[in-house]
Amino acid sequence: MIQHLSPAWQNILVDEFQKSYFQHLTAFVQNQRNQFPDKIFPSENQTFQALNLCDIENVKVVILGQDPYPTKGHANGLSFSVQPDVFPLPKSLQNIFKELKSNYPEKEIMNGDLTNWAKQGVLLLNTTLTVQEGIPNSHSKKGWDIFTDEVIQKIGQNQSQVVFLLFGKNAHLKENLIDSNKHLLIKTSHPSPLGAFKSGKDFVAFQGSNVFKLTNDYLRSKKQAEIVW
Repeated sequence: MIQHLSPAWQNILVDEFQKSYFQHLTAFVQNQRNQFPDKIFPSENQTFQALNLCDIENVKVVILGQDPYPTKGHANGLSFSVQPDVFPLPKSLQNIFKELKSNYPEKEIMNGDLTNWAKQGVLLLNTTLTVQEGIPNSHSKKGWDIFTDEVIQKIGQNQSQVVFLLFGKNAHLKENLIDSNKHLLIKTSHPSPLGAFKSGKDFVAFQGSNVFKLTNDYLRSKKQAEIVW
């Protein structure tokens, strides 16, 4: 599995690959791909796409999601993103674009592929990186959470002034890994139809959160290039 991870990230995460949890995780995912051909998403060569498109020294923003879309043809290895030919868009992504348009009314949205965000330094990371078709969270608690914890900790330790956008309960669990004195941390509800307008004692509703504008305001204040969303 790690042969599909960029050499730069392999060097950073090398210690993880020898740990028992990662070996069990690798065996589990490979067994799932063997048992359910073409039903484990994303494809093997896109499992680490979020990391491959965004080396650690380029990370300016981290958007944390849950797990890949369980619908065939949707997942492309980036949280909330879909293949460019997918229509209609998943409802969570529709709500993300609604919020984006409310922040930047002039923004034209061509499709649901967020690769361009990734290339600008937005790490679109799910807490779990694989899923079985039709079964959300089917690969959660298999080791991916430990792996993505380590990714977040490496970013926090090696970078400064990163914006962490935690969308939903699964993403909120990563909060304790992030030093809010060193980085900007924004917690919202999940952008799904069930969660987009909900708020809690320590997080705001996704809809109306202005996360895209707040992110760029912060980057600009730190003399970093803004994201062209």
